[in-house]
Formats: sequence, structure tokens, C-alpha cells
Amino acid sequence: MDIQQIIKLFLPLPPEQRAALMSESLFGFDALVGMRFSHVADDRVSASLVVTDRHVQPYGLVHGGVYATLGESTCSVGVAMAVMASGDNAVGVENTTRFHRGARPGTTLQIEARPLSEQGSYRTWQAIITSGEGTRHATSRVTVAVLAPGTRIAGEDVGLVGGLDVESKIRGSDG
Repeated sequence: MDIQQIIKLFLPLPPEQRAALMSESLFGFDALVGMRFSHVADDRVSASLVVTDRHVQPYGLVHGGVYATLGESTCSVGVAMAVMASGDNAVGVENTTRFHRGARPGTTLQIEARPLSEQGSYRTWQAIITSGEGTRHATSRVTVAVLAPGTRIAGEDVGLVGGLDVESKIRGSDG
């Protein structure tokens, strides 16, 4: 199944079903981190992460790179949802993450990403990362470049390399 066929099956799904499929199909660094999506749309992406020992720095606090990753992933997914139907791709080009408060293993972080602005082929989103009690732990502001099909980076066309097995998952849930 080519990417356009996947898009035709994926985009009409409700945001929560998109999120479930994405969480089941995590690939690469997102799989390593272990975040789970709960809402995936072109105007909002929500996810969560249960902090474990693998997410901390030597002081036992969540590593700043984890916060930056959560912001980058959720914001990039949001832009990807907005441009996917046209065949464009979304690639993060700038990530500024401010750390407000530390968190330790056992904490569940909630990530809520929303669009802030659009200028030409760049879209800027903000992700707010809180704990279950509503305490703000970090804020990421991520600028994402919208790339036309056939754009090359590092010697190859930009495009999904890990895929959503949407067809079999949809058919599997239908019986």
C-alpha cells in the first residue's frame, strides 16, 4: 500500500482513533521514548508519557532532552496532519524548550500541542507539558518546515520510513 492509500484511510478517522493507531505504530525515537498519543488532529495533538528510570539524568530528574522530544514529536505530528492530504511532509527545524519544574520516575506527563502561527512554508506550534496534577514542567515552541514531495534531505527524498499499518488495523477492528 502506498502512502497516498494510507492517507486516504487515515485522515477520515476520528482524532482518537488516529491516536490509537499511531501509538500502536510508534517508530524510531518515538518508540524508544515511549510516548502514547490520545488525540491527533491538525489543530491539536495530545499525548502522555509515564516517566521511568530511562528518562532521567544523573540527578534523577527528567532529562531536558525528553521534554524537547515530547514537544518536537507532538508539534511535528500536528503539522503533518495539516499538510498530509496535499502530499507534503513536515520536518522540525527549530525547537526551543523551557524547563519550568523537574519530574521524577512515576510521574505521568501530559503533552498538549496547538498551532501558534503560519508564515510561508513554516508553521510554529507550542506544546505545554504538565503532570497529572496540572503542574507545568516544560513549554516547547517548535517551528516545522512544510516540504513538498520530492524534497531531498541527507541525499534522500523526505517521506515516511516507518509506517502505519492502517489497512490491517482498521480491518482487524472491524472484524
